Amino acid sequence: MATPHINAEMGDFADVVLMPGDPLRAKYIAETFLDDAKEVCNVRSMLGFTGTYKGRKISVMGHGMGIPSCSIYATELIKDFGVKKIIRVGSCGAVRDDVKLRDVVIGMGASTDSKVNRIRFGGHDFAAIADFGMVQNAVDAAKAKGIPVKVGNIFSADLFYNPDFEFFKTMDKYGIVGVEMEAAGIYGVAAEFGAKALTICTVSDHILRGEATTSEERQLTFNEMIEIALDSVILGDAEA
Repeated sequence: MATPHINAEMGDFADVVLMPGDPLRAKYIAETFLDDAKEVCNVRSMLGFTGTYKGRKISVMGHGMGIPSCSIYATELIKDFGVKKIIRVGSCGAVRDDVKLRDVVIGMGASTDSKVNRIRFGGHDFAAIADFGMVQNAVDAAKAKGIPVKVGNIFSADLFYNPDFEFFKTMDKYGIVGVEMEAAGIYGVAAEFGAKALTICTVSDHILRGEATTSEERQLTFNEMIEIALDSVILGDAEA
């Protein structure tokens, strides 16, 4: 039955959901990559769709910006609609010299300045990590397409406009491959409720170098990222 934030019914969602931040990106993914896609939810204009990819039922839904927003949607999808796997697909900023604009980043782990995982983990630090099988399938899907990827620790920030610019240099020192705002929250929710999760991002800007992609470049790389995510689902099914 419907939840406060998702007006769908049990069975409307597939067991795997791709989640971009922007609901209009969810609509784009559904219309561009899925067959027979239908809208299944639209509360607060947070659009969700279900269709098929290579015959496999898959859903896509926006999650908004930041850990509080994405945690609400991830929790309800898992608890109330039987979702087993969530793949966040979005953009990130780079801080390392070897990470360049338009690179595809796979978040094996997610550090954060948010306290949400400490709250859910009894005040202790929780190592927010992706499911290893999902990471491996995404890497294999990228290799099959000849798309290089960076795999490592990403950072989920509470502040988009962070006044502490020096901290980005600390992230570089610690090898952070990308900075975004949601992965640690989604990984925490998945762990709490026994689901699996993965984050795949494209690098839209380099924070320390002051570089940024054009809208056309972002769209091209976004499509490659979505293809990696979708093909990783098919690979996961083949292994099951």
